[in-house]
Amino acid sequence: MHTNKNRFERLQKEHEELITKKNESTFLSNGIYTRYKYPIITSDHIPIHWRYDLNPETNPKFLERIGFNATFNAGAIKWNNNYVLCVRVEGNDRKSFFAMAESPNGIDNFQFWDKPCVIPQIENNPDTNVYDMRLTKHEDGFIYGIFCTERKDPNAPKEDTSSAIANAGIVRTKDLLHWERLPDLISNSGQQRNVVLHPEFINGKYAVYTRPQDGFINVGSGGGIGLGYINDMNHPEVLDEKIINNKVYHTIYELKNGLGPAPIKTDKGWLHLAHGVRNTAAGLRYTLYMFMTDLQDISKVIHQPAGHFMAPIDEERIGDVSNVLFSSGWIADNDGAVYIYYASSDTRMHVATTTIDTLIDYCENTAVDQYKSHLSVNTIIDLIDKNKGLY
Repeated sequence: MHTNKNRFERLQKEHEELITKKNESTFLSNGIYTRYKYPIITSDHIPIHWRYDLNPETNPKFLERIGFNATFNAGAIKWNNNYVLCVRVEGNDRKSFFAMAESPNGIDNFQFWDKPCVIPQIENNPDTNVYDMRLTKHEDGFIYGIFCTERKDPNAPKEDTSSAIANAGIVRTKDLLHWERLPDLISNSGQQRNVVLHPEFINGKYAVYTRPQDGFINVGSGGGIGLGYINDMNHPEVLDEKIINNKVYHTIYELKNGLGPAPIKTDKGWLHLAHGVRNTAAGLRYTLYMFMTDLQDISKVIHQPAGHFMAPIDEERIGDVSNVLFSSGWIADNDGAVYIYYASSDTRMHVATTTIDTLIDYCENTAVDQYKSHLSVNTIIDLIDKNKGLY
């Protein structure tokens, strides 16, 4: 039987082995991206000193004092030549918060910083829960974090303890350590989720991608990707908001349609990674898809391949909210490499790698959705006919 000291040393050893484990690429035949064998961040990656009271006088039995349930939906940024994720960490108490994890190569060896992020509160209106922060390095010199802030619906009946109101909380920083809280997003929509800041000024204004919805769960007349403009981030009122990528019947984004991370600028247009949601007999299914917008007119979609770009496979299907892939962050290196950070089933973080050129090729040359079964068959036959004599 291990003594408490031996148990602590064993925990340290196992934790060190986990966070230093080398990741391995897995072969996938589509050629668009490379997946990796191991999740890059799980609840087991949480530092031991966040979970245990290490003082034998106050914890003689060496019991875990604070439990953690999941690590997912991380924003991403390249920082001091390392790859930094702003991870949504969920405790056993169901409260989510943000914590930075850093890797030298973007694929493995992710380690949490010493302490979680401290997000200032809005006076007299504190957040009940916060999650899914997107990080955008804006040309104004700040790094902005836009996240979902959730509070109880004050108009719900007293006996209703689950109705909530979601909005976009906004912070900014220059060092990823000290965060300035700005007012929450102001818009004409009932609620807002998945709000993302465009990295450049558009005609001197801040551009934001939105996902307006009527209620916390029910999207109602909203649910598509909107685009609006803010004059001053100290008074972040969204003006001229319009849907640029809507929900469409019998597609992967028929129920909800929201942007993932901030878009990546290329010579051919802006690359966008988004999530689509459809309903199934087994519940909601979240997948990732891509589209491109025009360099000069960011409201104009110029390419959008049919179907999903990435969907949960194998163990990724299993978790707290099964059959879900969700991404809030990606990083494009100067050499053209792209690191896509995605969560599976609201439980763990993964990475997939690709290149700018590959993503442009995928967006420009993949068939678009024709919205009818017989037209999908025609698209397949066209490719078959094109390949005659080549197989």
